Amino acid sequence: MLLGNILTLLIGPAVPVPAPLPVIEALQSVQVTSSSRARSGFQLTFSVGKTSAIQLALLPAGYFDPIVTRVIIMVTVNGIPNVIMDGFITRHELQPSSESGQSKLTITGEDLSIAMDLVEKVVPYPAMPDVAKVAVALAPYAALGVVPLIIPPLVSTVQNPAARTESQVNTTDLAYIKSLASRNGYLFYIQPGPLPGQSIAYFGPDISVPVPQRALSINMDAHTNVESLSFSLDGMAKKISIFTILDPITRRVPIPIPVPNINATKPPLGLRPTPPAKIGMHNGGARLQPDEAARDILSFMMNNATAISGSGSLNVMQYGQLLSAQTVVGVRGAGISYDGLYYVDSVTHNIKKGEYKQNFTLSRDGLISNTPVVLP
Repeated sequence: MLLGNILTLLIGPAVPVPAPLPVIEALQSVQVTSSSRARSGFQLTFSVGKTSAIQLALLPAGYFDPIVTRVIIMVTVNGIPNVIMDGFITRHELQPSSESGQSKLTITGEDLSIAMDLVEKVVPYPAMPDVAKVAVALAPYAALGVVPLIIPPLVSTVQNPAARTESQVNTTDLAYIKSLASRNGYLFYIQPGPLPGQSIAYFGPDISVPVPQRALSINMDAHTNVESLSFSLDGMAKKISIFTILDPITRRVPIPIPVPNINATKPPLGLRPTPPAKIGMHNGGARLQPDEAARDILSFMMNNATAISGSGSLNVMQYGQLLSAQTVVGVRGAGISYDGLYYVDSVTHNIKKGEYKQNFTLSRDGLISNTPVVLP
């Protein structure tokens, strides 16, 4: 299997174009990390010699210049093209070697959210709900093909402009949007595709596509399709938080409200949920208006932790398809405690000549599957 058979690499300023043949021939490996809770990134490693086109012409001419050079990476599996990265180069490193063929050029980059994290701004947002602020902040990035997907919060708060005007002060668009996402219990991330040059900017709750992907099978002889798989249970991950609000009439009597560690948008996939081990106090709730306190409580319920995490690796050719993040996948062969459905939190693509593997992380709350059977 050659890289060119499954990989399509587009590079260039503004509108990327297919990489020239000398670049494809020099490409040794590709690594792409996709995650909803951290910025996605990529790394390309090229073999360079003293007389290579990369060393003599492309690198000096600025072909891999950071920030201005956009990279789109696509893979084709089972005849279906998938855009797995659309971002900008942030740095490159050259490692010359005295041994023939051992000199390497490593290109590192991040997804399009890096373009939102370059310029600090001061922007007033008078009498606007959070969804309108996010839409205004994302508007300039439509030129990069960024399409907003904004889910309105369950509790929407709007400041009275006569009393206070909320502003974005000396922060980048990315930092400001992430702060809005955090206080609503939401996530904000960039998902490349589905078309080349197009990305989705998601602002909403941490939800996963409920249709399970092909099951991850281990210790099942000929049906085994993963190379490694491990799980851990963190007994200290869950906690109960106590919010305190003032009664709405006198605004003097404190009312404690215990909020359990149950994710409102990602229900437990285990039959025996892990009990919370810690109890914490949420400070500041008494100063908030009722709608703002309700927003904070919902935020806590959408951002809590899961007790069980898993990780592993698979060979894409053996698995038969790509494993995608922000979806659900079944596990078979791990035993009665850990078999069942899991959320796929992140996926890392590792592509080399003759090899295409994925590392992945999984999570759920509770031992023992809550489904009677996991489909292959």
